[in-house]
Amino acid sequence: MKTLLINCVCGIRSTGRICTDIAEEMEKQGNEVKIAYGRETVPEKYQKYAVRIGTEWSVRKNALSCRLFDNDGFVAKRATKKFLEWADKYDPDLLWLHNIHGYYINIEMLFAWIKSRPNMQVKWTLHSCWAFTGHCSYFTIVKCEQWKTHCSYCAQKRGYPASYFKDNCASNFDRKKAAFTGVQNMTIYTVSNWLANLTKQSFLGEYPIEVKYNKVDTTVFKPTPGNFRERYDLTDKKIVLGVASSWSKRKGLSDFIKLSEMLDENYQIVLVGLTDKQIKKLPKQILGIKRTNSTTELAKIYTAADVFVNPSKEETFGMTTVEALSCGTPAIVYKDTACEEIVNMLGRGRAVDQDIDALYTAVMEETKNCKKEN
Repeated sequence: MKTLLINCVCGIRSTGRICTDIAEEMEKQGNEVKIAYGRETVPEKYQKYAVRIGTEWSVRKNALSCRLFDNDGFVAKRATKKFLEWADKYDPDLLWLHNIHGYYINIEMLFAWIKSRPNMQVKWTLHSCWAFTGHCSYFTIVKCEQWKTHCSYCAQKRGYPASYFKDNCASNFDRKKAAFTGVQNMTIYTVSNWLANLTKQSFLGEYPIEVKYNKVDTTVFKPTPGNFRERYDLTDKKIVLGVASSWSKRKGLSDFIKLSEMLDENYQIVLVGLTDKQIKKLPKQILGIKRTNSTTELAKIYTAADVFVNPSKEETFGMTTVEALSCGTPAIVYKDTACEEIVNMLGRGRAVDQDIDALYTAVMEETKNCKKEN
């Protein structure tokens, strides 16, 4: 069987690693697999799967268009046309979609092609809410429910995928609904019951919806000794760790800053995944580290920490939480997100109210008699 996966990245970050994990498993079963991707670089070991959609230049051009006209998903026509010509020749039996936002593919052209192939099996794993809104990827912080019927304006226009001028969410909603509905032989997968319940209330509720939790590679994410503490002179500190592929208000960066003001000199907050600009703005109580695509290095950092904290206020799964737990590090997450579902399902970690005092108390309790040496 020929399988084609589509995602914004390949082999890096959470969704990119999920896709390559699927590819490796399907290849072991005797299938031919390719991963079409739109952004950044691919680790050498996964290049045998990779098929690039467009170029880095086209992604930047499309991102600029989105900044001006709020049209993510409706540009990239030339790149998409060329890709679909290749896909026709590849002729997949199974198409498995993941993140199809991110300035690299035209969703109307993609779904017109899908609908022209009614015998092709289609799976779509949702990692956010972008597929059924007119603009945003998440909406719980602003308590918006327009997506249930029709988006008319967006309170988060400047949130990803950011638009600094036009609010085009009403048109985007109509075009997404027209493109995404009416596909034969498609199943929607969500990475949590939390996201499944939302999806069922949207126009995607016409499809079978199944919960398929993300899995981590426990041959990599396991207790992994290293020299992280020595390298950063943290041998006598209790490490409070946060990890994200990108840090924003939604991910809880501001809560870490507040927490740093409450912890004494025996503690060190370490945040992984920051940009150079973000690192420069951090208070001295926080050690900022740029994003790493080395899963082994990440496992060593997880293992070195005394407690992992995920203060994300909107989360459809929480891959970093599972990775930390797999490395033997206790986790603290916020309630009313899918992270609460994850720690309850695994029976490890704890969920607290979305309140900085509750978070501080949980960190104190979790680290009271705990300090690692590696």
